[in-house]
Amino acid sequence: MAKAKSVKWTREHELIALNVYYKLPFGRYHKTNPLIINVATKMRRTPSSLAMKLSNFASFDPIHQARGRKGLSGASKQDWTIWKEFHSNLDIIGPESEQLLHDLFTKDDDREVDFLYGHSVHLEDSKNIDPYSVTTESIGTVRVRRGQQFFRQAVVVAYGVQCCISGINVPRLLVASHIKPWRNFPESRLDPQNGLCLSSLHDAAFDAGLMTLDEDYKVVLSKHLKRFLPQPSLEQNFIPFEGHQIRLPDKVPPRVDFLAYHREAIFRDEG
Repeated sequence: MAKAKSVKWTREHELIALNVYYKLPFGRYHKTNPLIINVATKMRRTPSSLAMKLSNFASFDPIHQARGRKGLSGASKQDWTIWKEFHSNLDIIGPESEQLLHDLFTKDDDREVDFLYGHSVHLEDSKNIDPYSVTTESIGTVRVRRGQQFFRQAVVVAYGVQCCISGINVPRLLVASHIKPWRNFPESRLDPQNGLCLSSLHDAAFDAGLMTLDEDYKVVLSKHLKRFLPQPSLEQNFIPFEGHQIRLPDKVPPRVDFLAYHREAIFRDEG
């Protein structure tokens, strides 16, 4: 029997694959993963082809290289070119890759592609995504939303779809919290290493500077927050975690310099 003709990897398909790379744990790049099967089918590729591409990208990943892990050794020059382009222009290429993935599954701009439930791709109402932008129906707002969706999915999946402080694992209660603020640092907006997966309550406290993380990734509560003690809800939701290290992700760990900025510029330790 003649061998089936291979399908050429286009730039668009490479970007979709790289988007998927950031939304799956390292050990889930296999052809039997339902998410890989879902995406590959929409791309009209085999699951094996997509799984191999993800492993090719893993061979470039400095985080995995630092941990002695390797992907496949057959990555192409095109793979390396796309990898470099993606990481040098994340604010542009991130939303582009999310749009390409989105369009595989729907043309409805009010829906977003969701990987958080782990067993299959499903579509989420865009109203559940905070665009961090003006609330107009402009093309720019859609692009911002696509970028934010890429960031949220990459961060939340990296932390195992659970709050890194409390362990809450209900996707609708989880936030991809920016360490360096969205509005002030556009160059870091979509960098997954600028994110922490937090419950909505802990995200609000982190964003307001009522808590931070020390050099060992341990939770530090501000004197300002403690002024409101004793209070049962605070004691239940914050005090048990003080001094405890967060659950660190295997992938895209938070950057230490970003956390240092949060401690110095955002944390409110006054009484």
